Amino acid sequence: MKMIIAIIQPTKLSALREALVKIGVERMTVCDAQGFARQRGHTEHYRGVEYKTDLLRKIALEIAVNDDFLDRTVDTIVSVARTGPDGNIGDGKIFVLPLEHVTRIGGTATGPGAI
Repeated sequence: MKMIIAIIQPTKLSALREALVKIGVERMTVCDAQGFARQRGHTEHYRGVEYKTDLLRKIALEIAVNDDFLDRTVDTIVSVARTGPDGNIGDGKIFVLPLEHVTRIGGTATGPGAI
């Protein structure tokens, strides 16, 4: 079992959710996030006043998958969340972590059956 944490652009969420449902991944947690990396923020204007935004809005997805779903889930995230053929700075990142134990709160399932 693996936990996938994907940081993506907010504009990609709907398309990614639809693509994941098509491959059989129907459970995920979606969180609003802010962050910065190589993008370094940007300058905005509001009512004639210029200000710098250091933290950019992102979406953090947490998806628990069984090992046989890992590759297709990561491949789907990469293909949908990437902007342009080679991607751009700010498209996001994917982290894959081992998941030692899962227990479904609303039932008695544990382990891979709980995912």
